[in-house]
Amino acid sequence: MAVLSKLLEEISYECVRGTLDREISDIVYDSRKVMADCLFVCIAGAKADGHRYAAEAAKAGAAAILVQREVELPEDSDVTVIRVENTCYAMAFVSAAYFGHPAKEMKIIGVTGTKGKTTTTYLVRSILEQAGRKVGLIGTIEIIIGETHIHAENTTPQSYLIQKYFRMMADEGCDTVVMEVSSQGLMLHRTQGFVFDFGIFTNLEPDHIGENEHKDFDDYLHCKSLLFKQCRVGIVNQDDDHWKAVTEGCTCQLETYGIDSPASLRAEDISFLNEKGSLGMSFTVKGLAEFPVTIASPGKFSVYNALTAIAICRHFGVDSEDVRRALSLAKVKGRTETVWVSDDFTLMIDYAHNAMALKSLLETLRAYHPHRLVCLFGCGGNRARSRRYEMGEVSGNMADLTIITSDNPRTEEPQAIIDDIKTGIGRTQGSYVEICDRKEAIAYAIDHGEPGDIIVLAGKGHEDYQEINGVKYPMDERVLIREILEERA
Repeated sequence: MAVLSKLLEEISYECVRGTLDREISDIVYDSRKVMADCLFVCIAGAKADGHRYAAEAAKAGAAAILVQREVELPEDSDVTVIRVENTCYAMAFVSAAYFGHPAKEMKIIGVTGTKGKTTTTYLVRSILEQAGRKVGLIGTIEIIIGETHIHAENTTPQSYLIQKYFRMMADEGCDTVVMEVSSQGLMLHRTQGFVFDFGIFTNLEPDHIGENEHKDFDDYLHCKSLLFKQCRVGIVNQDDDHWKAVTEGCTCQLETYGIDSPASLRAEDISFLNEKGSLGMSFTVKGLAEFPVTIASPGKFSVYNALTAIAICRHFGVDSEDVRRALSLAKVKGRTETVWVSDDFTLMIDYAHNAMALKSLLETLRAYHPHRLVCLFGCGGNRARSRRYEMGEVSGNMADLTIITSDNPRTEEPQAIIDDIKTGIGRTQGSYVEICDRKEAIAYAIDHGEPGDIIVLAGKGHEDYQEINGVKYPMDERVLIREILEERA
């Protein structure tokens, strides 16, 4: 329980009805979860407006309601009404106060950018834990609190959940939190209510532009830039063309890293490694730190991810040997994740599920000069059909063999989705086979693997389900691979 007046201390507000001297049992922003004596926050979302449910919340026993416009309430209700300019912004500060400002008890690291957020956060966690710190993680795949793993619904959760997780982490003994910070999270004020100790910018490409996201690229860039107005130290990729625009007007100390620019922390002497069904990279760190590094993931973007993690962990006084050891062992589920099946060829799983990501992935793997580059993928149902044509065309142009299969058909017929992908491949000279059942398709890829091949299973990544007609059925590609190998044995 907390006193309402205490929860409001860090925001500007107007009490338009009732008293501030009320005990608050919890903060709720979903009208279906209103409980006695809670503070109900009216969020004007893309699909629903909480202001429409203010009367219901009052009848259900809410002690107070936080609004940004007038609401209709029962005349006999004694509910307190607090009006603010923006309820999303206000909820972040109120939630921080409700949970006792847990961010002040830990070092908070926020990573933003179009690509590399997930991998970087896991690398940072791996390095810092190798050095003896206890690190919580919030990201696209999951929330990690000690031994507890919670499935993630959003890359950056609602502000109330962030503060709840922070409190759980602090109580669990975490001294550091590393989290992915999406442009949506910044735009919707989910990361307000605390200050990041470190804010990191990886890169920026056109993405998340459209209805219910960002109106244009400038808006997308602006939202990314907000991180550097709420962190103490900013660490940015100087090789990215947008780094100056992203940090314009920043209020933090700035550091840079890169490969192709004279950044303060650099990767030099980069080499590609391909040994016994596993791909990797080696390079030498120069500038603010100097030591050699080997990583067990492929491509130049993996070097960027590792360099980003090094740039962050340098501030924690981590020994270079601990950094090297952690990076050599670190694997991120579903991000160029190698799954050993043979010394003769390489099989990996990756989350690439749009044309831009697939093109980048296949370009990366081409640099290893495979005997054949084999790409297995499908496309999700109830999504833009253009994505299917585009991914089909990319794979047809860049892979030696495409295996078209199913991936979350949702309420569509899998064969109809496959036919759309074939339309895209039909614009190329690429060879392909179609096998609708994903397990059968993976078995085909393994059974027909040739020495020197690189086979990539694209699209599912960390996902462990297949969604068909609104039902999510368990389906983890790692499990499928293991079953296939056991059946062959």
